[in-house]
Amino acid sequence: MRIFGGLALAGLLGACSSGIVPPEAGTRPVPTRPAPTRPAPVPERPAPGGALPETPANLPARQPTAATPLPALPAAPVATGATTAAMAGLVAGPAIETLPITPDNAKRALAAFKLSCPGLLRRTDASGLTSGTDWTNACAAAASWSGDAAPFFAQWFETVQVGNGAAFATGYYEPEIAGVRERRSGYDVPVYGVPDNLIEVDLGLFSDALRGKRIRGRVDGRQFVPYYDRTQIEQGALEGHAPVVAWAADPIEMFFLQVQGSGRLKGPDGQVLRIGYAGQNGRDYTGIGKLMKDRGLLGPGQTSMQGIVAWLREHPEEGRAIMRENKSFVFFKELTGAGPLGAMGYPVAGWTSVAADPKFIPLGAPLFLSMDRTDATGLWVAQDTGGAIKGANRVDTFWGAGEDARAIAGGMSARGTAWLLLPKGTVARLNASRPPATQPVIPQP
Repeated sequence: MRIFGGLALAGLLGACSSGIVPPEAGTRPVPTRPAPTRPAPVPERPAPGGALPETPANLPARQPTAATPLPALPAAPVATGATTAAMAGLVAGPAIETLPITPDNAKRALAAFKLSCPGLLRRTDASGLTSGTDWTNACAAAASWSGDAAPFFAQWFETVQVGNGAAFATGYYEPEIAGVRERRSGYDVPVYGVPDNLIEVDLGLFSDALRGKRIRGRVDGRQFVPYYDRTQIEQGALEGHAPVVAWAADPIEMFFLQVQGSGRLKGPDGQVLRIGYAGQNGRDYTGIGKLMKDRGLLGPGQTSMQGIVAWLREHPEEGRAIMRENKSFVFFKELTGAGPLGAMGYPVAGWTSVAADPKFIPLGAPLFLSMDRTDATGLWVAQDTGGAIKGANRVDTFWGAGEDARAIAGGMSARGTAWLLLPKGTVARLNASRPPATQPVIPQP
C-alpha cells in the first residue's frame, strides 16, 4: 500500500494523511502508498501464477511527450456528499475496441488482472459497483486466455465513466539507495522497525460514530499521547524501543524512500536488501514540496522530486529543518519473495499498476487513462492504495525500479479522462437493482 501517494510525487507537494489511520492501513498485508512509497513485482521479477511481462525496452524520454486526451462524456453533476462511485453517478463509456490499447499494454494489463483475480473474487468492493460473482467469468477466462490480450478486454468488459471522468495521475516507483544490514562507516542512518511502545487504537471499539478509524500513539504514565515525531525520533527517542532493520548512507534518500513506502538498500558489495512498510507513527504527513513552493524556495521547474532533492542538498541545515516539518515517520521490515506488494497483497508491476481510491475504483479492476502525456495513457490495473490518492479518477501510476522509473515518477503529473472497466453485464445489474442512495448508469447519447 502507498502510504502517502505520489504528487509529482504527490506525497511531496501536498499534505496527505492525518493522525486518523485509514481502515486499510492497520490491516494491509504489506506494502505502499504510498506510499510512502505507497508498495510490486518489479517488472523483471516473476510473480505467482506466471512471469510478468518485461518493462518496455524503449523507455520514453524523461521529458513527457504531449498528447490530446479523449474527451469525457457528458455527465450529471456529482451528488453532494457522494463518497463512492455508486453514489457519484456513472456514464456508460466507449466500446473497449475503440480505445487506443497497444498489444504490449494489453498483455501487461492481462497479467496484472489475472494476478488480482483471487482478491477480486473474495474482497468486499467498497465502491458499491461490483460483487465477487461479477468477476467470476472474466477471471475464469483470464486464467486460460492465450494469444493477443486486447480482445480479452473487449470480450469480457464494458466501460463506465465515474462522475465527470476528469482524471489526475501522479507517479511512484521503488527506490534503490545505498544501505547495508549491519552498521559500518558511511552508513549511519538507522532504518527502524516497528517500536514496541507504539500502540494502535481502534476507535470504533469506543463509539459507533468512529467505526473504521484508528489512531496511533504511546502510553505516558496514565495518558495516551501522540507518538514521537520525526525530530524526536532522529534525536534518539526510539533508543531501546525499536529494532534497526538496516542502515542507510544518505538521510535525504532515506526520507524519500519513506515517502515511497518500500525500496531497495544496496551495499558496496552489491548485495540488495528489500524493505517495505511495517507501520507509521500516526503523525500528520506534510508534503515538503508544497511547503517549499509556498515559501518561495522552489522556482519554476523545480517542483519535481529532483528539484526538491537538489535544493535540500544545496541547503543542508535548512533542508534538515524542512524535512523535520513532516512529522510523519515510517517503520520498515525486510521483504522476501516477490515484491514490493500493493494493498491487495500482490506484487505490483511497473508501467501497469496504479494506486487508486477503492471507494471509487474496485481494487483489481482495469481502467483506461487517456491523458495529456503519452506515457500515462493506456490500460492500467488498480492494485494499490495511497493516503493522498482519494476521490474519483485520482490515480498514482507505478513505474518500477531504477533511474528511469525514478525520473518518470518524479515528474509525473498528467490530466485527462478515465474510464473504469467492469465485467459485462454489471451496468445492467446496477440499473436493475440499484439502492435508493445511488444514481443509475446514464447511457451514452
